[in-house]
Amino acid sequence: MDLALLRTFVTVHRAGSFTRAAALLGLSQPAVTSQIRTLERQLGRPLFLRQARGVTPTTIGDELAHKAAPHLDALVEITETGLDDESSLRTLHLAGPPEFTAERALPALTELTGEDGQGYALRASFGNAEETLEGLAAGHHDLAISTARPRGALLTASTLCDEEHVLVAAPKWADQIGSGEALKTGRSVKRAPAIENVPVIEVHESLPFVSRYWASVFDSRPAAPGTVVVPDLRAVLACAVAGAGLAVLPRYLCAAALERGDVVALHEPTVPPLRTYFLVVRTGTLAMPHIARAHEWLLRAAADWC
Repeated sequence: MDLALLRTFVTVHRAGSFTRAAALLGLSQPAVTSQIRTLERQLGRPLFLRQARGVTPTTIGDELAHKAAPHLDALVEITETGLDDESSLRTLHLAGPPEFTAERALPALTELTGEDGQGYALRASFGNAEETLEGLAAGHHDLAISTARPRGALLTASTLCDEEHVLVAAPKWADQIGSGEALKTGRSVKRAPAIENVPVIEVHESLPFVSRYWASVFDSRPAAPGTVVVPDLRAVLACAVAGAGLAVLPRYLCAAALERGDVVALHEPTVPPLRTYFLVVRTGTLAMPHIARAHEWLLRAAADWC
């Protein structure tokens, strides 16, 4: 059986689409369709059911993928290992949310770009979860950091770390609401109306961070709209330090400001709200040593981020 046909088959199986598989393989969609039909004729059985959006594997298709994929991945690993010598410059393409990628992932991965990094070159792209996962699925990135766990067989996710969220503001606001006693005791925000008069700083008009915090901790919705809306958490922190209002921020991002007293925590819930990050790859690409090494490196580094 032609290995090229099996490679195309496994790619279609993981992608769930002839179109997406063609993009990953660098082939035209008719070429992919032709190869799958050839394989189906050789086997005498249908491997996929064609649907309006993509394809679904038949039972035979699932069985063949289960048997063939590990061997194809092993062949890729052998090939890539042979090419991965000290003279080759391997480029790693990473995508993720701007703040977490800049503050956490990139500083960790830059350790791989020196003399001990075996010739790594690093390229980064920023985007939200939907954008980064779509780019990864399309083959534009090697690794993606996402706050959403992907579905389907094309992408494989590993839990990276949990991010604690903190309700913060400049000290003047804590003074104005009486040091936030009602908040610190964990009572409903409705019992602390003073905080509803504090302007809100957010990354989007929908107040994603503040709304999630209010729902999780106070079982309610924030009453105030966003006074300052800027699409970068680092800018949100800068505005909070300047006294523009309250914000909900990842603890890693505001820890230094809290320690200096530039901002204070307005609330300290027993169970703080958390957001989980996932490290995502296209299924099978961990057979490539430069991707596998970066993947392992980030997982190890993340053990100190929690």
